[in-house]
Amino acid sequence: MKTESGLVVAAHGRHLVVESPDRQRRLCHLRGKKNEAVVGDRVLWAATGDEGVVESMVPRRNLLYRQDEWRSKAFAANLDRILMVVSGEPMFSESQLARTLVAAAQAGIEVTIVLNKVDLPAADYARTRLAPYRRMGIEVIELALKTRPDEAVAVLAPLLAGRTTLVLGPSGAGKSTLINRMVPEADAQVGEISMALGTGRHTTTSTRWYWLGETLEQGALIDSPGFQAFGLHHVPPEDLAARMPDMAPWLGQCRFYNCTHRHEPGCAMRAALERGDIDPSRWRIYAEIYDELSAPKY
Repeated sequence: MKTESGLVVAAHGRHLVVESPDRQRRLCHLRGKKNEAVVGDRVLWAATGDEGVVESMVPRRNLLYRQDEWRSKAFAANLDRILMVVSGEPMFSESQLARTLVAAAQAGIEVTIVLNKVDLPAADYARTRLAPYRRMGIEVIELALKTRPDEAVAVLAPLLAGRTTLVLGPSGAGKSTLINRMVPEADAQVGEISMALGTGRHTTTSTRWYWLGETLEQGALIDSPGFQAFGLHHVPPEDLAARMPDMAPWLGQCRFYNCTHRHEPGCAMRAALERGDIDPSRWRIYAEIYDELSAPKY
């Protein structure tokens, strides 16, 4: 059976929408129960009438997981960047932001934080909360997507051009506004994909791929509606501090080589906390995630 290359632009269970190099899209199914494909995957597929079968997967550069109540589940692959959209109204969750950064570090993906709604009064407090992240060297850009859309597009365009970018953010932060500013035909693409999957326009759990157009050198946005938290269970607890840029400088300086940085004497990281070199909110997040990763798996 003749196969050709394709890109997974939407996935719902074992049903995929695969796009060929000429931008034609076709509903495909996975061959075999062990295979799993996510948006951003490159695959080899073969036509079977009006539909297709995914025969094999091209090796991934990276892979991200989301967390549901019981387990981590892969949802996006082969990313160049994550845009984490936050705001002061509603105020963002620092724990969710930190988990995003840990997941990205584990996968080797750059993160840019977008502070939206900087035209509103709560922006000043949001800036204060983001100060530790700026000090870590994480890029933070400030936008007002609704009131200053042209300025926002001008800032985002060079950041997104020629790259595959996952856009994340809590409800109300402006993620959908950002996607609609950068992809004016986004609603039409959602309708097309939903019809192909047979899921209806209001399916909010399927991750989707949007092309940014010729002027942005074939960059693309991936949207993951309903996003709650990254799955981090694939991160060994002893690797966590190395994935947090403000903790990593003190690794290897503790009295014990296997220090967990939670309670051992002679811990260089806790000494840095006491000196004010580590922000207390970041320390609380480290402890929270470390305890979660260390809990027995049943």
